[in-house]
Amino acid sequence: MAGRKLVIVESPAKARTIAGYLGDQYDVEASVGHIRDLPQPSELPAEMKKGPFGKFAVDVDNGFAPYYVVDADKKKKVSELKKLLKDSDELYLATDEDREGEAIAWHLLQELKPKVPVKRMVFHEITREAIQRALSSTRELDDRLVDAQETRRILDRLYGYEVSPVLWRKVRQGLSAGRVQSVATRLVVERERERMAFVAADYWDVTGTFAVEDAGEPTFPARLTGLDGRRVATGRDFDDAGRLTGDAVQLDEAAAQALVTALEQADFSVRSLETKPYTRRPAAPFTTSTLQQEASRKLRMASRQTMRTAQTLYENGYITYMRTDSPVLSTQAIDAARRQAAELYGPEFVPDAPRVYTSKAKGAQEAHEAIRPAGDHFRTPAQVARELSGDQFRLYELIWKRTVASQMADARGSTASVRIGATADGRDAVFSASGTVITFRGFLAAYEEGRDVERYESGEPGSGSGEGGPDARLPRMAEGDALTASDLQADGHRTSPPPRYTEASLVKALEERGIGRPSTYAATISVILDRGYVTSRGQALVPSWLAFAVTRLLEENFDRLVDYDFTAEMEEDLDAIASGDKDRVDWLTQFYFGDASGGESGEGLRDLVENLGEIDAREVNSIEIGDGIVLRVGRYGPYLEAPGLQPDDEPRRASVPEELAPDELTVEKARELLETQPDGDQVLGEDPSTGTTIVARNGRFGPYVTELLPEPELDEGLSAAARKKALAAAPKPRTASLFKSMSLPTVTLDDALKLLSLPRVVGVDPETGAEITAQNGRYGPYLKKGTDSRTLASEDALFSTTLDEALAIYAQPKRGRGATATPPLRELGDDPTSGKPIVVKDGRFGAYVTDGTTNRTLPRDTTPESITREQAIELLAEKRASTPAKKKAPARRATTRTKAASKK
Repeated sequence: MAGRKLVIVESPAKARTIAGYLGDQYDVEASVGHIRDLPQPSELPAEMKKGPFGKFAVDVDNGFAPYYVVDADKKKKVSELKKLLKDSDELYLATDEDREGEAIAWHLLQELKPKVPVKRMVFHEITREAIQRALSSTRELDDRLVDAQETRRILDRLYGYEVSPVLWRKVRQGLSAGRVQSVATRLVVERERERMAFVAADYWDVTGTFAVEDAGEPTFPARLTGLDGRRVATGRDFDDAGRLTGDAVQLDEAAAQALVTALEQADFSVRSLETKPYTRRPAAPFTTSTLQQEASRKLRMASRQTMRTAQTLYENGYITYMRTDSPVLSTQAIDAARRQAAELYGPEFVPDAPRVYTSKAKGAQEAHEAIRPAGDHFRTPAQVARELSGDQFRLYELIWKRTVASQMADARGSTASVRIGATADGRDAVFSASGTVITFRGFLAAYEEGRDVERYESGEPGSGSGEGGPDARLPRMAEGDALTASDLQADGHRTSPPPRYTEASLVKALEERGIGRPSTYAATISVILDRGYVTSRGQALVPSWLAFAVTRLLEENFDRLVDYDFTAEMEEDLDAIASGDKDRVDWLTQFYFGDASGGESGEGLRDLVENLGEIDAREVNSIEIGDGIVLRVGRYGPYLEAPGLQPDDEPRRASVPEELAPDELTVEKARELLETQPDGDQVLGEDPSTGTTIVARNGRFGPYVTELLPEPELDEGLSAAARKKALAAAPKPRTASLFKSMSLPTVTLDDALKLLSLPRVVGVDPETGAEITAQNGRYGPYLKKGTDSRTLASEDALFSTTLDEALAIYAQPKRGRGATATPPLRELGDDPTSGKPIVVKDGRFGAYVTDGTTNRTLPRDTTPESITREQAIELLAEKRASTPAKKKAPARRATTRTKAASKK
């Protein structure tokens, strides 16, 4: 009887698919991602916290040796794998063939310590043929890929743990800095700075409708492009300061209207007509980056949603591996695409020779194939329609179309350009029009690539290349033919600021600069969104004022770390480590400690942080708006500060609405906010129960109401210490922040008295005798019973919640601080284990799945929109299976890894 073989992959879905292609002698199990990682320093054993690993869980003084621990929720899984391994004669490590997959395999090897032969099994798609090929062509573990991944992990730990604390001290607690996330944030902030500095320019043009005299041909539109031998200005002729560049002539309204009047009686004729062939090639097959871009443009899918959906398609055998820089197709894939194009569209739609693509991206790795439908014979969207739905079907269809189109013939046609002239009042005017006629659609029959809005595109006629469109036709005409003009009119335009980044264009910008890896872009964008550095407005990414403060601090104190070229060079160095051309210890030493020889690389990260000097936190968190008005990024959000109306007056302050984008905060808007948010005391009346005066004020942390208490009467003979003690013991005025639904101009005395009455006693818990109160805190409205706090759904609920309602809230499972009893984001059906309904909810730490008893936070690359019922069931099952175990310090990883240990 043949011995048993253990195959380990990353995910349960991948395990299920592969198990179906292997025989009974194979046990296929999932590690569920990484089993080990660097712990938080606070999680280190007590005896290690003061040692060399205490700061980073990395010994920077001894070859940057990392200290790994098995994740708490993976200990049971590791035990299961060890048990299976005891009954196996061979171990196949079948994790993904990239740095991350290689590192997962290495960690498994180090933890399982197998005494049986180990084989590294790799494949780019999960099909029966691919798995069988992989079984017969195994290799050894690639130490160089492991080195590169480990270097990246240590680099990110050093970067984050050294720089983030600076942000905590100078900007706000809880912020983070990262090698790629900080640069991505800087890109978005710089674009917003350009929009803030942008000065719009006005320009006019003239358009008309033309026809060939007595020819019976259709009319066509044309635009004025020349006047007296000079080109007429369009939006592209103005810079961001609103200045005209070059020698184009700028028309104002009066000049344009006068020209229209003069041309109404003019004679028009064809001055030149040029016709040339038109050819357009198909786009290359998808890489990770282009897939994210196109899914954003065509399907409105976020990068994280795209990658999670693509991973599900890969794990279930529908597409090839979704993390790749390469647009190359295998010979089998090229044959499949050409064959399918010929079958569906006709043999004339397939070129004689296959198309071969190469990557143009900086630092691209050609290790994998492009992203394409799996198999040597592609399944059409119609064939998978019953198996896939929603995002999975839409993304598969997009990948299928792009792959098939990439092997189809060019689109062909002809482009005609005509110049029309006339003379009026001594001025020579030239109108232009063009049109393309597609005579053979070629690949366009299957797919056409989308594109992002580019700079200087205003969406107005004449703002781009100008006349006609890709499918516009021009009538038959010849040079010298007379034309009639109608509908001549002057049109005014205004230049538009540079477009904000979308997820698609940000991914494109990062890839073009060689920053990070496309496989990490989805996570990077998620981080800057989750951290509050960036918000989404439709498809556009809008930076917060917090991002401005963080970016300024990094630019002024860590300029090299957020330099685009330097960040790209780090990525190239990691590639060199992966190829064996650089040593990871030497490289990390230079990065962290600097160049001992005093070379160009300058000081290391450690010295950079230690030699910062005193950073002026107030200066870093201040942005000049104009006219003496300054925006400050405060602990509770951004606010405006301006000098008082009189020399001795306190500064005026006003909070900035969250929905107001930075480029919308002009000097005029700032003045409006300062005027509509009163500064100083706004007397509301007297409290009938105490007789104290109630006032409303605008404070640094927002508007609030308070009572004015008389100054305490103190004995003049008191010492300074006694006076201070007496003042501390004096009654303190009641104070309460306004609700979000309230504003200073409209708040009333009744509103204020209700706010000052908080906390409100709701009642007493009949079981425990504890008093339940309703309170308004920093994180919003909540109930409090002893030390147990529960969030309320709204501020109004502070006054309306009854004792029965409060008891019902306490009867529910406890939610995290800041969570509200909101309806579930999605309902996924019943859990087969508990029999209870599974729902997706939004919690303090992000979205999570729950059956009412077991909760599990969604993985970083999973979204509420993309998660399936099967994935939710797996997550809940894994959570139930993981039981807290006493922490045991694992063996420290050796500084020098031997090849023999890795290739056992």
